Amino acid sequence: MLTLADVVEGVGGQRIEALAQRPVGNVVIDSRQALRDDLFVALPGEHRDGHDFVGHAFGRGALAALVHHDRLPNLEGLQVGWLDVRRPATEQFGDLTLPLLIRVDDTLAALQRLSAYWRMKFNLRVIGITGSVGKTTTKELVAQVLSARYRTLKSEGNYNNEIGVPLTLLRLRPEHECAVIEMGMYGLGEIAAYCRWARPQVGVVTIVAPVHLDRLGTIENIAKAKSELPAALPPAELGGVAILNDDDERVRSMAAVTAARVVTYGLTPRAHVWASGIESFGLGGISFTLHHGRERQLAKLPLIGRHSVQTALRAAAVGLVEGMNLAEIVEALRKPLKPLRLVTTKGPFGSIVLDDTYNASAESTIAALNLLAEIEGHGPRIAVLGDMFELGDMEKQAHDEVGCRAALVAQYVIGVGERSRWTCQAAIECGAPPERVFHVMTNGEALEVLNDIVRERCVILVKGSRGMRMEEIVAGLGGLADES
Repeated sequence: MLTLADVVEGVGGQRIEALAQRPVGNVVIDSRQALRDDLFVALPGEHRDGHDFVGHAFGRGALAALVHHDRLPNLEGLQVGWLDVRRPATEQFGDLTLPLLIRVDDTLAALQRLSAYWRMKFNLRVIGITGSVGKTTTKELVAQVLSARYRTLKSEGNYNNEIGVPLTLLRLRPEHECAVIEMGMYGLGEIAAYCRWARPQVGVVTIVAPVHLDRLGTIENIAKAKSELPAALPPAELGGVAILNDDDERVRSMAAVTAARVVTYGLTPRAHVWASGIESFGLGGISFTLHHGRERQLAKLPLIGRHSVQTALRAAAVGLVEGMNLAEIVEALRKPLKPLRLVTTKGPFGSIVLDDTYNASAESTIAALNLLAEIEGHGPRIAVLGDMFELGDMEKQAHDEVGCRAALVAQYVIGVGERSRWTCQAAIECGAPPERVFHVMTNGEALEVLNDIVRERCVILVKGSRGMRMEEIVAGLGGLADES
C-alpha cells in the first residue's frame, strides 16, 4: 500500500520512517471525493483553486494534502500538521500531526513525480494507447481481453492527460499484472512525459487524423506527437513491442522511430494480425475472421459498426503479444463491452437514437455515419451533426467531407452551429434534396425540426463536438418519445 512515507519520498526525495505506518487510501483532486485516509492534491484551476478546499477534504477524513502556497482558507478550528519537503533532510521537518499539509514546489509536478516513483515499485506489463481517434474504446477492449488471463488495471473514463495518467498509476497495487494506460495529447512532448512516468513496454497507436490542428498546426506534427509512444518503448530484446496500424501510412511509418519489436494490425494479409470476411449486423454486432500467421478464428462480437473491427484487432494484437492464444482472445472479445461513446436510446414513434455526442472529428463522424448506413429495417435515417472544433486549416474540408457522406447515408441532414453550414452545403452539393437539409444554430432549433419531420419509426444519429452540448438534443428526443 502507498504510505505517507512513500508520498513524502516520492514528491521530495526524503523518507520519514515515522510515516511508513500510515497507509494512504486513494489520491484525489476533488475534495468531494475525499474519504478517510485519502491524499488530497490541491491543484489550481482556471476558475477554482484546490487550495480553497483543503479544509473540506480534511473534514471528510483526508489524511494529508499536497499544497504549494499558504493561502488556505477554511482551516479554522482544524488541528493540522505541516511538512515542507523543499527543505533538506538535515533541517527540521516540522509538525507531523495528522492531517498533514505537505508543502511542495508545484502540486501538479509533485503529483507527476509521485506517480513515476510509485510506478517503479512494480514489476508489471504496462500497455500505452494513443491515437487521434479510438483511444478510449481500444483501452477498454484491451483491458477486457487481458483481464481474461491477467489481473489488469486500466485508466478510468478518459483519464488520459497530465493529471489522469498520474492518478491511474497511483492506483497500482501488488496484485496487478498489467496496466492499460490511455494517453491523449494537446501538444508535442506530452506523450513522451507520460511514458517517462508510466514506462510502458507495449505501445498501441490507432490512427493519425487532423484533430487538435489548431494547437499543433499540421498533421505531420500530430503524427510526430503520437510517435512519442513507440519512440519511448524499450528495445525488442528488453520486451518492447510497438503495435501499429498497417492501414494508416503515418502510423505504419512509426516503425522507423522505435527500437521495439513491431507488430502490425489491419485489413489486409500484409499485417501480422488481420481481419477478413467482415460482416455488420447493424445494432446486432459484427463478425469477421481473425488471422495471425497460419491461425484463424471466426469472431462474432457485440461491437457496433465495421470500424469496430480495427478496435478488435488492436485488442487481439495486445493479447497475442502478452501470450494469449486466438481462441481465448476471441472468447474475451465476445463479452459485451460497456458503452463508452455511442449508445442507443429510444426516440419518438419507437425510433432508435444513436447518441454519439461525446466528441467529434471528421473520422469519427464518418464512422458513425457508416454505422447509420448499416442499420436497416428501422425506417428513414436522420443525421443530426454539430460543429466540429479544433480542426485548424482543415476545418472547412472536414465539414465538407462529413456533409457529403451524410448525403449518401441519410434521408434527412440537420446541421447545428455556424461551421455546420458547410456540412449542409456539401450535403446538397453531393445530392441530398435541399428540402431535406436543415441548417440551424441551436440545439433547441434542431429539436423543433426533428419534431416536425419525425412522424414514423426512424434512426437518428446525433453527433458533434463536446462544446456543442448535443446531449441536449438526445434528452429532448427522449422527451418526445414519452409524448408519442
